[in-house]
Amino acid sequence: MPKINIVLFSPEIPQNTGNISRTAAVTGAALHLIRPFGFEISDRTLKRAGLDYWDKLDIYYYDSYDEFLKQNPNITAYYFTSHTERSYSEVEYPDNVYLIFGRETTGLPAEITSANADRTVRIPMRPTLRCLNLSNAVAIAVYEVLRQHGFEGLK
Repeated sequence: MPKINIVLFSPEIPQNTGNISRTAAVTGAALHLIRPFGFEISDRTLKRAGLDYWDKLDIYYYDSYDEFLKQNPNITAYYFTSHTERSYSEVEYPDNVYLIFGRETTGLPAEITSANADRTVRIPMRPTLRCLNLSNAVAIAVYEVLRQHGFEGLK
């Protein structure tokens, strides 16, 4: 089974993080959360959206992106952004991959996507609309990795 790591850079909306935690739990993905958050982990809305799955997760917390990089050196990561040309489906994802997503309102900082331009990907959508919901984007990406690996370990 591939080791999928979902990384949320400064998530703002508790319901999205709750839904993403549920996706991580049912797929066996690890969840990495980089502060600051736009909510408290104990928020009632977060709990309603998936906190009951958190005991089934590998979950990691970081105080900054730099701390995340220091604790996870030499990773293969893909950065999801609407500001690139390559589609997420054009990538062959390795067995151990980090899928990195930005804030709901602003996405990933330009300095992160610029420094990793060769590993930025997008989810195609109509050009007149800004973006998908974060939890939907994460689910699309996770299931693409799983599809490429034949849904190994899932029934």
